[in-house]
Amino acid sequence: MYRFRDEHGRVIYVGKARSLRSRLGSYFQDLANLHARTQAMVTSAASVEWTVVSTEVEALQLEYNWIKEFDPRFNIRYRDDKSYPSLAVTLNEDFPRLQVMRGPKRKGVRYFGPYSHAWAIRETLDLLLRVFPARTCSAGVFKRAGQVGRPCLLGYIGKCSAPCVGRVSADEHRAIVEDFCDFMAGQTGPYLRRLEKDMQVAAANQDYERAARLRDDIKALERAVEKQAVVLGDGTDADVIALAEDPLEAAVQVFYVRGGRVRGQRGWVVDKVEDLTTADLVEHFLQQVYGGESGDTVPREVLVPVLPDDGAAVTSWLSALRGHNVDLRVPRRGEKRSLMETVARNAGQSLALHKTRRGSDLTSRSRALAEIQEGLGLDEAPLRIECYDVSNLQGNDVVASMVVFEDGLARKSEYRRFVIKGWSGRGDTASIEEVISRRFRRYVEERARTGEDFTVPDPPADAAGTAGGATGGASGSGTNEVSGPVGIDPETGRPRRFAYPPNLVVVDGGAPQVAAAQRALDALGIDDVALCGLAKRLEEVWLPGDPHPVVLARTSEGLYLLQRVRDEAHRFAIALHRSRRSRSMTASALDGIPGLGESRRKALLRRFGSLKRLAAAGVEEIADVPGVGPTTAAAVVAALADRRPGLPAVNTATGEILEDGPAPPGRETPTTHAATEEAP
Repeated sequence: MYRFRDEHGRVIYVGKARSLRSRLGSYFQDLANLHARTQAMVTSAASVEWTVVSTEVEALQLEYNWIKEFDPRFNIRYRDDKSYPSLAVTLNEDFPRLQVMRGPKRKGVRYFGPYSHAWAIRETLDLLLRVFPARTCSAGVFKRAGQVGRPCLLGYIGKCSAPCVGRVSADEHRAIVEDFCDFMAGQTGPYLRRLEKDMQVAAANQDYERAARLRDDIKALERAVEKQAVVLGDGTDADVIALAEDPLEAAVQVFYVRGGRVRGQRGWVVDKVEDLTTADLVEHFLQQVYGGESGDTVPREVLVPVLPDDGAAVTSWLSALRGHNVDLRVPRRGEKRSLMETVARNAGQSLALHKTRRGSDLTSRSRALAEIQEGLGLDEAPLRIECYDVSNLQGNDVVASMVVFEDGLARKSEYRRFVIKGWSGRGDTASIEEVISRRFRRYVEERARTGEDFTVPDPPADAAGTAGGATGGASGSGTNEVSGPVGIDPETGRPRRFAYPPNLVVVDGGAPQVAAAQRALDALGIDDVALCGLAKRLEEVWLPGDPHPVVLARTSEGLYLLQRVRDEAHRFAIALHRSRRSRSMTASALDGIPGLGESRRKALLRRFGSLKRLAAAGVEEIADVPGVGPTTAAAVVAALADRRPGLPAVNTATGEILEDGPAPPGRETPTTHAATEEAP
């Protein structure tokens, strides 16, 4: 096993080889003979390190772990060619929910699919809810229905068993969900036969209404089953994998066959890092898709176009993941071979469509980076761009955002949020200076930790007492006692946050904001990071110390990329500001009430759901909340009296009504959800 690192110590490529000398020798040759991406990887690498393992299975597992841990830039990554939805069953909840779900898989959730379209899931689910009336509502709807004592529409029309209002118990509802899972897993025949038998018994007993309902249920299930084509014999569970490739990219398609029927399909695309064979692509695909906690479930059979070079080791690894033997093979004849050809045709069409979509995108991104480099006079294209924006409302709840774009694409895993405390009317420029200082101080500290000749300056006196916490670890200090590769935490082995410098820093604003950011960089002694600002009014680009802005053409791809980066930073900052403002508004309405601390305030909001409902509640109803007594309840009612006009004044000590007026209303009528307080 070997790893290439760049000049900052970041792992950029992970590989394995039986002969390390031969493999490394293949990299260090005339660059003209190397693949384009291999050229970029070799020229970016500053060092190489290796680890010796005893077996091929151990090498497979270590390679997968390293790729997952370090996210190397030049390793091939299988990306969905589109977002595929699945039908998810949240078995980890007391009352499991059926829903459409996208994205990474979660622990305790059972998935069926993926499907090509979300509407296909909803159409199937609508048919099955008649027979399996399980919960499909969100947590908020479920909670509100329980509070008001009335189910939603699906509960009234018989497509939900309404566990929210106690029509069925938790065990009864889970039994319904388990029957649904068994049916979706392919056990359709036994369930249909059981329904037919129940229908005949009901008809024999002259219970014709029940017999008619069962007849309609059977027809609904048969319609749902007909939507899934039978391709293999009953009981066949297999994933059929096919590839289509060219010298630069490859597309992968998978058909999921469960119980002999195609239950879903999914596609991936990949950029080739080097001259990989089809066997290499298959091996990497199996590692990335089936490995890890969130990986797909390994079926009994995995059908591939060619076997990996280490076929026996890969089979052993897959069998260990599944807990039973896995048959990894190439279909040679019959129905499985025909299905493989169908999947291969889908892969070919997927690659052609992907190249059509991506051609212009790759070209425009490359042109945008080149235009920014030329327009700002940079030594190299800004492959990593960081943009900062500040958001506040008249000096309250001041926050800032940092977004990262690499190779012209957003890298959301490296976004960061900052909370600015002690703003005291200092203005956006002071906030920009503080955020830049905090972000790059961490970078300077990482360089100091690794023993580089770099001194960490002391923070300015006015900023030392005002720096607030930063979401994601933006604040804090370190010592020079920690050693290890640049940017790598020696305790966890993972990349440290803020360990890598950008090629270009963009701030939202004009000359004043740029000057503030430049002061922060100068104070830290950083002179190798380019800086600019993008002003909203005329979309002018400002450089430090330049009295005149750089004007990029309105049709420039470079200007368009800078606008997208700036707008993303603005969106990210606004989202945090709104969240904090909502929480502070909710908290401020309940602050200062005698006997009402943080825990009781959260308990009240959990019980009533919103300030509006809490204001409409009476003293006795509030006092029923665990931990809240009559005295505190009366104090809450008195504090929120201005939120319910026409209600009488209340004695905060006794809870007695001091003057005539209408009785406090109950909570029978549902109300619009107001701002709620959530745990940060």
